[in-house]
Amino acid sequence: MVTTAGRESGPLPSPAARRRYRITLGVLVALAVGFGFAHLAWDNPMPVGTEGFWLIAELRANSLIAMAVVAVCQAIATVSFQTVTTNRIITPSIMGFEALYVAVQTAAVYFLGVAGLGLLTGVPQFVLQIAVMVGLSLALYGWLLSGRYANVQVMLLIGIVIGGGLASVSSFMRRLLTPSEFDVLTARMFGSMANADPQYFPIAIPLCIGAAGLLWWRSQRLNVVALGRDAASNLGLDHRRELMATLFLVSILMAVSTALVGPMTFLGFLVATLAYQFADTYDHRRIFPVAVLTGFVVLSGAYVVMKHVFYAEGVVSIIIELVGGSVFLLVILRKGRL
Repeated sequence: MVTTAGRESGPLPSPAARRRYRITLGVLVALAVGFGFAHLAWDNPMPVGTEGFWLIAELRANSLIAMAVVAVCQAIATVSFQTVTTNRIITPSIMGFEALYVAVQTAAVYFLGVAGLGLLTGVPQFVLQIAVMVGLSLALYGWLLSGRYANVQVMLLIGIVIGGGLASVSSFMRRLLTPSEFDVLTARMFGSMANADPQYFPIAIPLCIGAAGLLWWRSQRLNVVALGRDAASNLGLDHRRELMATLFLVSILMAVSTALVGPMTFLGFLVATLAYQFADTYDHRRIFPVAVLTGFVVLSGAYVVMKHVFYAEGVVSIIIELVGGSVFLLVILRKGRL
């Protein structure tokens, strides 16, 4: 019944709409391939196609893999999170993933000095960071979404409070650091593909593919959840179970992205907002591919332009956050409400 309801939750797209969607998808694929090849070939001193060219390109391919993982995680997590919370202007970052990451990094430097950051590198530490983020989010979901008076809005508010508290503690510890320790820590507080160690990929990629694949497989259920709790329940869907399952998968994606490259607060919001404009549909099976491609185009395009044109690779994440934050403010001002 759920599958049927999900398929009938909206009218079938017209031939013109399907044609526009295919054109949009084709343009995004072309841009993604173009920016990806430009990242590999730009300033590569060896002739294209030679063994030396591919050896150098292989060294740059790690950052492309990291971009793809982050794009999938941020895009699918944000679209799914907005669906289950029925709010198009929030992101999973509101639950404190970035604040927890920054708090852990800051505490390591505060208590152990610069050498403390070295203790946070390695596959066991990477897995531990993901486990802590997912575990805390599950504890929050299980506590606030169980019982008779379960409320998503209360969960979001408590997530904001926890994130703000962690940010305040981190800020206090940073004030007590030496200038050299503060400089080293600052580099880890912004999302960067340079933070992605290739040894993390065997863990990050399967988790990313598994969680994203399950959310894509549950697209029809998400279409029903988007109708609201009452409508979904009337159509035979266990709304609370779907909510918990989706939030669990979202927490995995956000934990993987944050532990891999660092905070990317507004990237997901920017990508989701653009995806809804480009796809012009509410069908998650069609929105997810557009959102992922948009995320990869934004990341790879920004890195190609900033690194190879302006030679300012370190400010890429700052620019993305600035653009994403500006879009967030514009959306709020246009809606006139939260």
